[in-house]
Amino acid sequence: MSDKASPWQVYKRLLGFAGPYRVLLVLAGIGMLVEAAAGGAFSKLMEPVVNETFIDRDEAKSLLLPLYIVGLFVIRGIAGYVTDMGMGKAARSIARDMRVMVLGKYLRLPGLRFDTEPVPAMLVRLGSDSDQVAQAAVDAMKVMLQQSLQVLAALIVMFWTSWQVTLAILLLGPPLAWVMDRVARRYRRISHRIQESGADLMQAADQTLSNQQEVKIYGAQQTELKRYANLADNNLRLAMKVEATRSVSSAMVQLMGSMGLALLLFFAGREAMAGRLTAGGFVTLMISMMAIIPSLKQLTNVQNMLQRGVASAQRLFSVLDADDEADTGSRPLDRAKGVLEFRDVTARYPGQSRPALEGVSFTARPGTVTAIVGRSGSGKSTLIKLIPRFYEAESGQILLDGHPLRDYRLADLRRQIALVGQQVMLFDGTVAANVAYGELQGAEAAAMEAAVRGANAMEFVQELPDGMHAPIGNKGGRLSGGQRQRLAIARAMLKDAPILILDEATAALDNESERLVQQALQKLMPDRTTLVIAHRLSTIEHADLVLVLDQGRLVEQGTHAELLARGGLYAHLHQMQFREAEAG
Repeated sequence: MSDKASPWQVYKRLLGFAGPYRVLLVLAGIGMLVEAAAGGAFSKLMEPVVNETFIDRDEAKSLLLPLYIVGLFVIRGIAGYVTDMGMGKAARSIARDMRVMVLGKYLRLPGLRFDTEPVPAMLVRLGSDSDQVAQAAVDAMKVMLQQSLQVLAALIVMFWTSWQVTLAILLLGPPLAWVMDRVARRYRRISHRIQESGADLMQAADQTLSNQQEVKIYGAQQTELKRYANLADNNLRLAMKVEATRSVSSAMVQLMGSMGLALLLFFAGREAMAGRLTAGGFVTLMISMMAIIPSLKQLTNVQNMLQRGVASAQRLFSVLDADDEADTGSRPLDRAKGVLEFRDVTARYPGQSRPALEGVSFTARPGTVTAIVGRSGSGKSTLIKLIPRFYEAESGQILLDGHPLRDYRLADLRRQIALVGQQVMLFDGTVAANVAYGELQGAEAAAMEAAVRGANAMEFVQELPDGMHAPIGNKGGRLSGGQRQRLAIARAMLKDAPILILDEATAALDNESERLVQQALQKLMPDRTTLVIAHRLSTIEHADLVLVLDQGRLVEQGTHAELLARGGLYAHLHQMQFREAEAG
């Protein structure tokens, strides 16, 4: 759905999500009708209460009428409970459905989406946006229907009691509708900006708190606080615009209500003098009028909730309507041999004039290690991300076992690849759940233990209180960097994929951890096609093929010895960087 979709189009689409909860909503609707009817009946009951009790002084009726009132309020209470529970369950269920759908959609989006939209903004969509969509879809509808029915019931009672007086009061309808329309337009303008402001606030806080060590060490607390305060001030300004709009509109509604009461008194007095309106009828008109005013006030205030929800829905629909990763392949792939060939591959990030990779060609074969080296920004990570199709090549071809990657289904292609990165991603759970992750969940305990042992991880796992079933904390926070790396290697060993990608897997480790990780990697590499973004000298020396990238181009390729003998860029990088590593 485009951003130009009208609020009504957005809302109509939103109501489609209420379909599975039709029965709950019908029950809630019946409850609202009963509630409104009971409210109208109470107002109408005031006519005999006043006439029979205070004017005719009928003793029998004066005893029965209070019981009728109690009975009406019991009925109204039960109907209100049915309404609240039906609407509440539907609203929360829609919020849950939206959260699950949007997270599922994010997991199907291309990798580039995660470069352009920060995770905190995604969390806002999954959190407050989903809640406000539920408020718009159901809670706002509840207020609108409930209060509209209350107004309708009160108007029916007023027409029944004195249609002449009611018609005179309805002269206030057009100006009231104009006020509510103006309020809706203003809310709509501000709501979207408030949502964006909230996402900016969360993103700023996330950056500051996630990097608190750098913030403190460089004395940037005041800078970050000032930046956050400026964003918070902007959010406050927008929120106050909403409050001002709500307050002014409520005051206008109440002013019109008071004018309505004045008109009621004027015309009711004239009708009473003409003998067409009793004292009880006047009280009924007055109570009905008094019931209409708060309902109109709530109908004005609900505009804020509704417009916020519509703005949130537009943000969520922009995610749901985004194109999934291209997955049109149909060639079956059980287990690949692992022959990986790049043919004149060029890749470019959106909006960038210079390609991230340009004209890259090489072949990586099973049982070999291909090391990828180059200065920062030379395209190493981009090359690696093209293999599982996190990014797509602009031109050229990448082939696996002689067929383009696009010929295979994404799930089948990714099943052939194990990835161990510098930033290991572990999840809040046990050691076993993190090793046997995703499609590996059904792995046998013996295979899992063999993988942990092979990754040199058993020595610290068995020291944990619950061993394989020990919780490792959020993002593996209870483990050291080297321990997290070894669990990632255990996961890759258990997957036993024919292609292994190592993205500077030992770059951030101390010497002892690196030694243990390197030993584990030596056990993992044989018989696979291994690609390594190389940082350490030892990895490159033992590689079968070294690819040297510079500014997106493959400028040299060969073995370590061949490239040193050539005296080109690799020899220069070796002299500048890797000799320092040797010295260290």
